[in-house]
Amino acid sequence: MKTVLNFLCRIRENNNKEWLDANRSEYKAAVDVFNAFVEKLIVGLGEFDPSVRGLSVKDCTYRFNRDIRFSPNKMPYKTHFGAYVCPHGKKSGYAGYYFHIEPQDSGYLGGHLLATGLYAPLPKVLESIREEIFLNGDSFDAAVREARNFVLEDSQALKRVPRGYPADFKYAEYLKLKNPSLSKSFDDDFLLSDDLLENVVALFKETYTLNTWLNRAVEYAMEK
Repeated sequence: MKTVLNFLCRIRENNNKEWLDANRSEYKAAVDVFNAFVEKLIVGLGEFDPSVRGLSVKDCTYRFNRDIRFSPNKMPYKTHFGAYVCPHGKKSGYAGYYFHIEPQDSGYLGGHLLATGLYAPLPKVLESIREEIFLNGDSFDAAVREARNFVLEDSQALKRVPRGYPADFKYAEYLKLKNPSLSKSFDDDFLLSDDLLENVVALFKETYTLNTWLNRAVEYAMEK
């Protein structure tokens, strides 16, 4: 992953078309390394989560060009690579496993990250999740705790319990979540380890129960 990290550090300092055109071979080498890792990651995740078996790299990765049409930031390229491995691919609306490489303090997420769950789910999906938490809060809590190396994402949580739910509910804090997901930051040493794939798969396995739990709620919402 040294090739990927070096390229992302350089594009951060040279974020323009002229530089990328002159260094296209470096960009292609970084993409090839990242995609080869994602291909192996999909297989590794599929060993414990059958719902992601058979996905392609294209199903899980993103364009490097930024959409700058409505953004005050006119830098044309991202300063990170990411892959989202979830049932039916990244645009399906299902919960999944996100692997993110970003040099520290690059301004997007601020560093490398593993995450599992949902970001900005549709309103009907979020409501389905809240209903399931209200009915089966103990199992949700157990799934969160099972992922012992991750933290619950609550930076955008509501200040109050959503309307229609009792404020004194045992798991009221879970009802406030807008992006039900778990995350774990990691450093360059972790990224550059010879055991990166095995370590990432082992960590994501901790989150399998929660991911499956969330996707049941997603399916309930889609059936309505």
